[in-house]
Amino acid sequence: MDRLATATPDSRDRVVDVARALCIVVVAVWHWALSVTFRTGDGGLGMANPVHVVPAGWLLTWVFQVMPAFFLAGGYVNLVGWQRRRTGGAWRFVRRRWGRLLRPTLVWALVWLAAEAVAFALPGEHRWIWQWFPGYLAPLWFLAVYAALIALVPLTAPLHERCGASALIALAALIAAGSVAARTGGWPVATWVTAALVWIFAHQLGYAWRSWRLGDRPVVQRLAVAVAGLGALTALTTLGGYSRAMVSTVATPESNIFPTNATIAALATFQLGLLVVAAPALQRLLRRGWAWKPVVLVNAYAMTIFVWHMTALLLVIWAYEALGGVLPDAPTAAWWAQRPLWLLAPAVILVGLVAVFGRFESRPRRSGSP
Repeated sequence: MDRLATATPDSRDRVVDVARALCIVVVAVWHWALSVTFRTGDGGLGMANPVHVVPAGWLLTWVFQVMPAFFLAGGYVNLVGWQRRRTGGAWRFVRRRWGRLLRPTLVWALVWLAAEAVAFALPGEHRWIWQWFPGYLAPLWFLAVYAALIALVPLTAPLHERCGASALIALAALIAAGSVAARTGGWPVATWVTAALVWIFAHQLGYAWRSWRLGDRPVVQRLAVAVAGLGALTALTTLGGYSRAMVSTVATPESNIFPTNATIAALATFQLGLLVVAAPALQRLLRRGWAWKPVVLVNAYAMTIFVWHMTALLLVIWAYEALGGVLPDAPTAAWWAQRPLWLLAPAVILVGLVAVFGRFESRPRRSGSP
């Protein structure tokens, strides 16, 4: 990590790296310490967000629902990779990107399938993990969407280079039309088409972040991006009738994130604005070794952290219950008092899991490779 941190060129936009690292950390912390994980009536595990019981808690989700920010950073990085590709064409680009994404995921899946096979072979009734803890697998939808966006880079990157802002405007118009059709026309297919367009839009915004050098623009222009996103998000959640919370909660029957709707496109714009407004200060901070090295470390094992963080939580739950602990089913005072435990204990387990499985993601490069 010291070698990588020291070798970072001055031209690198470190804000993109810190955005990716923070997204991974926030996802893990949210699932560990800020979700109510409890035993259901059939002995399974449920996982609910307590946002609705926190005064103005929905406002926190406008910053800490970080999936849009991850797709923004992904678009930036994928455009850099596409522009710097050397030989092998589009398929080689996609294959290499998929390798970094899917290699640690495949290792995780094989380990869990082996564990399930052992459990299935043991005497007694066997329940698959998706039956008794569906929340364990829920975060993995991100991988499928992101892998699809990587496959589309050979089409979407040239589209951005040719059309620029026109492509973003067209996507926004299609999202608006799909939203109207889904909410007023009774067309379920429009809901899922709109969801796909929203993530393409967020990814294309990442292209704009890169090619338009938004972090280096005058402060008025950077603020305009944040204001535009905030304005659209406010209008959609007040006049448009969408939920103000950007995560699923038990208090709101409609979820903005699944299926994804227009509010997430507005949130992506708002979060891009926040990132580019903070960019100059963050760039100065991240040139200091103590701030930059943790970012390098997290990004080196980002996918390993993502796929194994729920396993770390599950191992702590089993140990906690084996010692006589009872999982609260509501965010009571006792639940809040336990938050340090549910932050630190899974983190310790995850460090061990990364030590074992991180090698499959952060493999040494072959001699002569760029």
